[in-house]
Amino acid sequence: MSTRRTLRQAEPVRNSRILAIAGERGANVVTNDDIAGPIDSSDEWIRQRTGIVTRRRADADTDVLDLAEAAARKALDSAGLTGADVDAVIVSTVTYFHQTPAAAAVLADRLGATPAAAYDISAACAGYAYGIGQADALVRAGAARHVLVVGAEKMSDFVDPTDRSISFLLGDGAGAAVVGPSDAPGIGPTVWGSDGAKASAIRQTHPWSALRDDPAAGWPTLRQDGPSVFKWAGFQMAPVAAKAMAEAGVGPEDIQVFVPHQANMRIVDQMVKQLGLPAEVVVARDIADTGNTSAASIPLATERLLAEGQASSGDLALQIGFGAGLVYAAQVVVLP
Repeated sequence: MSTRRTLRQAEPVRNSRILAIAGERGANVVTNDDIAGPIDSSDEWIRQRTGIVTRRRADADTDVLDLAEAAARKALDSAGLTGADVDAVIVSTVTYFHQTPAAAAVLADRLGATPAAAYDISAACAGYAYGIGQADALVRAGAARHVLVVGAEKMSDFVDPTDRSISFLLGDGAGAAVVGPSDAPGIGPTVWGSDGAKASAIRQTHPWSALRDDPAAGWPTLRQDGPSVFKWAGFQMAPVAAKAMAEAGVGPEDIQVFVPHQANMRIVDQMVKQLGLPAEVVVARDIADTGNTSAASIPLATERLLAEGQASSGDLALQIGFGAGLVYAAQVVVLP
């Protein structure tokens, strides 16, 4: 009579943390004056409504994978790792043109990370925080030792120069983080969710099938209902961020850095007020000269704070992403 063997599972790891963060911005600085004409606007109007002075956009021959690769190589180098050390690659993007294969698989090959697990996330502006949550789970479950998380967008590919609802906000870039095991907790529980009933608040003008069926339909671009998005993000996302702090066992007085999705400076200011963060908390405001880069905005803003000395390794940071879907995710992390 045969004896059934006991199933073996991966050995879990108690803690994980972000080991390194890096970024790559579009090469071109685009001013408000450069884009104000087609939307019948002005530098003053754009600054007052969004806080944006310039945005960064990539060259025509630079694609999402190019941005992602540049950021990923910097992050790996900062962590003292190579592609061969990576067990999983997660890329968050809504602007990669290929339905398949995943951008993550191609990126893994470029980095020499094959045969790392590789997959894409489509969670728009919340995508990086989604990726950090998944990387944390993979490492602590023992399914991967080092996970590369990349938020990469070339939003300018979906800009209608005449659109006054969202296009003048958008920039291009990529941010990358390496997540690995840690002696102490470095990533708090992820608080995330969605509200598909509000999907039309940030949307693509029409599906790709419309262009297939009728070439006259034109290239799809992005639109948003600004007032609805401001109300949702400015008032409903603060409780999500507060819950992330509570789940991590910390309060506003413990937070040293706040990195919200760089959607709009007015939304950032409203969230700071709603959360009651102390005046000494460093608040990321990278949107002023990078623009809204969707999934790339949180890591780009974090990388900038670290590079400019506004934040330091070991600081406790609250980060939250929110956007099209509508989807959101937040967690408290220790900065690398």
